[in-house]
This record gives sequence, structure tokens and C-alpha cells, in this order.
Amino acid sequence: MSKQTWVIKLGGAVLNQEGAAQSLFAAMKEIQQQNSEQQFVIVHGGGALVDAWLADAGFATAKHQGLRISPKEQMPYIVGALAGCANKQLMAQAIIAGLTPVGLCLYDAGFDTQQKLKALGQVGTCHDAEHGVLSQLLEFDKLPVISSVGIGNDGNLYNVNADEAAAAIASKLNAELIFMTDVEAVLDANKQPLNQLNGEQISTLIAQKVILGGMEVKVKTSLHAAQHLRRGVYISSWQKPENLIALLAGEHVGTLITP
Repeated sequence: MSKQTWVIKLGGAVLNQEGAAQSLFAAMKEIQQQNSEQQFVIVHGGGALVDAWLADAGFATAKHQGLRISPKEQMPYIVGALAGCANKQLMAQAIIAGLTPVGLCLYDAGFDTQQKLKALGQVGTCHDAEHGVLSQLLEFDKLPVISSVGIGNDGNLYNVNADEAAAAIASKLNAELIFMTDVEAVLDANKQPLNQLNGEQISTLIAQKVILGGMEVKVKTSLHAAQHLRRGVYISSWQKPENLIALLAGEHVGTLITP
């Protein structure tokens, strides 16, 4: 029996709430103890940490359609915050929960990266490549913890949107994909959670400005991933680790984005 892989994209804000990441990793450990055929890959951002580091260095932060504009001179801080501090903090919480994490960037995981748009600076888009150690780590029961920092064949460092990176990794592994964010679900105009969304409904809600900013990127990426993977993709909350246990047990939690 082949193992079932779950790619979990964690919003970097999970690090701002004490005990949140550890509780989530403890839920993963519990799931694996009950069913050794379940394996996980963590993909993370760290926007709040990047904002803080850039502010401390005297840089202004600008975004375009939910994507951080990343000038070259800001990249040492962005890379340090994401691939360094946030990645190692998450690894530390996973270790406390009894897991064996290995920290990676997108190149290590088997992805090449190139510039997305010149106007966005060092914002990158990642593509599956032949190199990388992701499948080998899973074979050895390690927990890959992947930052959304990419390295191009040109040797440049890139800041890849973590939602897009998670979708690419799920596609590479033919895995289930869950976006765990700081909200329970995608909300309608009355701030009520939406159980399920398809492409047409998403387009309408974006046009009505009900879904915007970072959630617009997340929902569009989820839809693209659902279409590519040909299966539903969940958006749920890391604030309730029991949501993960429920999702893996086949229950409906959060918002299901369908192709």
C-alpha cells in the first residue's frame, strides 16, 4: 500500500501565536501514530516576520495583487526571515512534537525558479525539475519543512508566493493539498463561512470585492491547484489543529475549492 501524502501550506502567522505550530505538529504526530500510511510535507510563508525585518532595516513594504514586491536589495532580509528564521522556528516546534523535520528551500525540494514579472523585482515562479531530495526524505519518514525561497539557474534568489509553491509541490507529489490559514474558511459578504466554492463563484466574489488581497491569491491558487490535481483543495485554519484530524478522517471542515 502506497502512502498518502498531504501537503500542508502554513501561513507564517502561525509563529505569532504561542503554541499554535506545536499543537498542529502534535496533531500530525497523532495522525501518524494511528495510521503510518499518512505522511506530510509542510510549505510555509512568513509575511509578518518579513514585514518586521524589513521595517527594522528601514525598508517600506509594497504589494501588488497580494504579492510582495521584492527588490534585490531587500532579498537578504526576505531570505533570512523565510528560509532562516521562520523555517528553523517551525522545525523546532516539529521536534518538540516528536517529528523529525528537515528544512529545505524550493531548489532543495526539486524546483527551478525564474522571475515572474520585472515590476515585482525578485518575485519568482517555480517549476518542477529533476533534482531535489523530497521523495527520498519522505521514504525515510522525515518531515520536509519547505520555505518559499527559490533559486534560479541564473543563481539569483527569488521570493515565491508560498501558496503557489505549495500547489506546485502537491502537483509534483500527486498529493492532497490543504491551505491552513488564520481564518476558519473563505467568508461571504456577511462574513459567514462558505462550505464550498467553484471557479464561477470565485470569479463573482472577486469581482464583488468580497474576496481580495492575500485571500484572492490563496483562492485563485487553490482553484488552479484543484484543476491541475483534479480534486478538491481545502482552505482551513491552523488555529484549530483538530480541523486537520477531521479533514484526514474525511470530514468537511473549512472551504472546499472544487475544480
